[in-house]
Amino acid sequence: MNSQPNIIFPDTPGVYLFKKGDSILYIGKATSLKDRIKSYFLKEVINTRGPLIVDMVFKADKIDFIKTDSVLEALILESELIKKHQPKYNTKEKDDKSYNYVVITDEDFPRVLIERGRNLEKIQYSIFNIQSKYGPFTNGTQLKEALKIVRKIFPFRDRCLPAMISQQNIDSQKQNINYSHSNDKKDSINKEIISGVPYIEVRLPSNQNLEPKNLKLKTSPKACFNYQIGLCPGVCIGKISKKEYSKTIRNIKLFFEGKKTLILKKLEKEMHAFAKKLEFEKADQIKKTIFALNHIQDVSLLKPENLEPKNLKLETILRIEAYDIAHLSGTNNVGVMTVMENGEINKKEYRKFHIRESKGSDIGALKEILERRFKHLDWTFPHIIVVDGGKAQINIARKVLLEAEKGLSLNLQKGETLRSKISKIKVVSVLKDKHHKPRVILGDRELSRELSDSILLANSEAHRFAIKYHRSKRRIL
Repeated sequence: MNSQPNIIFPDTPGVYLFKKGDSILYIGKATSLKDRIKSYFLKEVINTRGPLIVDMVFKADKIDFIKTDSVLEALILESELIKKHQPKYNTKEKDDKSYNYVVITDEDFPRVLIERGRNLEKIQYSIFNIQSKYGPFTNGTQLKEALKIVRKIFPFRDRCLPAMISQQNIDSQKQNINYSHSNDKKDSINKEIISGVPYIEVRLPSNQNLEPKNLKLKTSPKACFNYQIGLCPGVCIGKISKKEYSKTIRNIKLFFEGKKTLILKKLEKEMHAFAKKLEFEKADQIKKTIFALNHIQDVSLLKPENLEPKNLKLETILRIEAYDIAHLSGTNNVGVMTVMENGEINKKEYRKFHIRESKGSDIGALKEILERRFKHLDWTFPHIIVVDGGKAQINIARKVLLEAEKGLSLNLQKGETLRSKISKIKVVSVLKDKHHKPRVILGDRELSRELSDSILLANSEAHRFAIKYHRSKRRIL
């Protein structure tokens, strides 16, 4: 194929297939099929694609394509088609040991995880059984972002422990649990230790038989962080039944099999059934899920190698600074700054502030620590500032930034670079409900949507760090 084909390709996400006759040579995904396929016929293709792909382009005599509703669905469809057809020129994808898979565990309340191909065999029998797997996916960063999107639509469990051990969990081989009656050597049940999950032991009275209904994992279940931000359905505190959770897992499976249409049909059927029974709250929840499926926000997948939101033009890594205040009836007033860089917590950049002047006023204290922070021109400037509270906190943060920018403009020796960086800093706030759980992110809407997970994590980390510092000031361990 020596020139760009005459066919008009759509400017939509999808998957494209280079063919020679009926043989598929190469499969790829695209944000824009039109732009992506056009790129294969540019003069600099040898430099951008390499000799192997150039050879493929010249051998191909046909290009087929499949449109998808979103980049996320293109990513999943590409993986399924490569696994099915094993095209000659998708050489990297054939060596799947180093690439990533989405794994669904075989448990009463299955986890949805990302694991490398080389680890699957070791995991299968030593840690947990695998119910389903999807992949390989060659871009780990892109896959993580994709799973975040899926999780917002279908909240699932990944690390937290269920509130109870149910009937199927008694299977010691599947759950890696050893148990025995009181006259055996061990008088306990040991739950598996997985990826940060703590060791949990359940003691049984000698006269109590081993019925699953009697075995509680947690005497006082606590909601995990992901439940607080709407990404876990509450498996950890018994908020969802095994039957209901199985529907979530079913939908996730169908989604990774590229069967979104089937999911929508099932959800619409369930929605109408709830409405018929006058269970309007449940019907409305399903309606929201249907809307989310039909309007997948996958902006984060458009730049898989650079996870910057499209309204931030960054020359360096994405830095988020979160601030919080802690005190007890106006005493031992402290403030903190925590830092996340490209989605990872960076504790080396954390800072503590003892409130000097604005005691008893959270707004005043926030203003004080921000003013002191922006006197440190040697510290790396953030791209986003996260404050705890509402519009008042946002307004005071913006006021401090404006004053800092004006201050720099008066000192030409500092140059325009720092002033420009301050002017581009975005401010958002996390508004809590009466139980101090995140309710909404205020500020830049697009930014809040694209980086909600990082913003909420930064805010939670700032709150934790502020409380810890405050307690240390009060000499409470």
